Amino acid sequence: MKGFVPRPFGRPVPLELVVWLALIWVMLWGEVSVGTVLGGLLTGAITTWLLPLPALDPGIRIRPLKAASFLLWFTADLVNSTARVVLWVLRTGSPPSGIVQVRLRTSSESMMMMIMVAVSTVPGSLVLEAHPDRRELVLHVLGRTGDLTSLAQRDVSGLESRIVSAFGTRADREELR
Repeated sequence: MKGFVPRPFGRPVPLELVVWLALIWVMLWGEVSVGTVLGGLLTGAITTWLLPLPALDPGIRIRPLKAASFLLWFTADLVNSTARVVLWVLRTGSPPSGIVQVRLRTSSESMMMMIMVAVSTVPGSLVLEAHPDRRELVLHVLGRTGDLTSLAQRDVSGLESRIVSAFGTRADREELR
């Protein structure tokens, strides 16, 4: 019965959302009883019927094998980056750091958001600014030696390719070719 959406008076009421709202209702009341559960279901049904959510396409398509490959690579990158930052912390003196601007090839806001989250999750890098209209990110890079701009551009381009390959739409993947 998954995906069943009743349509009272012609307007859809998503059952999963009604149940979720009923659960929140019961938690807010702090008491599990027939009355609070039925009240939550009724409140959830009325709320979703009166205030329907718009249909959204987040622009993400999960390819399981590519996603698993990305997660393995990302885990290794996290370990490597953490070790690099720890080594710089243990040394005397301040680690090399800089602010760099990198260009993205994708125009998808969903892919840009995933890239920004991934970059900021990795120790030693942080997204300071995003310019979606210009497809650019401004990053703070820590603990890297050499030409920071080219290193950051190479790292972000590789990350972008992996993310778009694992989670992008067909149009997103075509854009990177």
